[in-house]
Amino acid sequence: MKTVIIEDETVAAQTLQALLQEIDPAIEVLAMLQSIEESVEWFTLNPPPDLAFMDIHLADGSSFAIFNKAPVTCPVIFTTAYDEYALKAFEVKSIDYLLKPIGKIAVERALSKFKSFAPKPQFDPDLLKELVASMKENSVRSKSNFLIPHKDKLIPLSVDNIAFIYSENKMTSIHPFDGAKYHIDASLDLLYKQLDADKFFRANRRYIIARKAIKDMSLWFGSKLSVNLTVPVPEKIIISKERVSEFKGWFTR
Repeated sequence: MKTVIIEDETVAAQTLQALLQEIDPAIEVLAMLQSIEESVEWFTLNPPPDLAFMDIHLADGSSFAIFNKAPVTCPVIFTTAYDEYALKAFEVKSIDYLLKPIGKIAVERALSKFKSFAPKPQFDPDLLKELVASMKENSVRSKSNFLIPHKDKLIPLSVDNIAFIYSENKMTSIHPFDGAKYHIDASLDLLYKQLDADKFFRANRRYIIARKAIKDMSLWFGSKLSVNLTVPVPEKIIISKERVSEFKGWFTR
């Protein structure tokens, strides 16, 4: 069986690959893709795999965008941090999902369901519509506050007071407007899923920035953008050429 893994967190992708090899050494992972752009290019240029594992939230947007830009005709098993009530459509349509963190039993269950398909199904576009509607109705609400562990206390922090969130060397820190800095044991990917997408933007692999913290933007080399905030930052915030249009659309809507 040939498969692809679409996951923007390297460790998560490698973990899933290792689980697949452990369960069935005959499974061949053709590609490990990290973005919408990379996935669209792969599916456009290559024959379809037997199966795809796809994270719902990628660093450059929702993986649902892939289906609008490339011929994804293979069955898809989604991976997600959403609970099962937001994804009932998958069970109804016999396309499975893996709830993060992913374990061996869940992967075995998903593969067993896939192997029971007869004949091999094509991706159902109606399922995608059903899924989007289900997620809008049942998705996890955005956080309004965080409780930050700090020494022997838990410090309440309103989301409205967050200027940016930064990750370096696998350490994540939340930076409010008052100049404080709080370390938190969570990845940028997980935190971004808990924030209001109208108020926060995943600028790159290191930054989540708040709309109201943005001071201005500077043109950067290679048609990129450098985003300047009203507060000091550890390093420049660069928006890649491929995501400039997405960023401008987010900022102006």
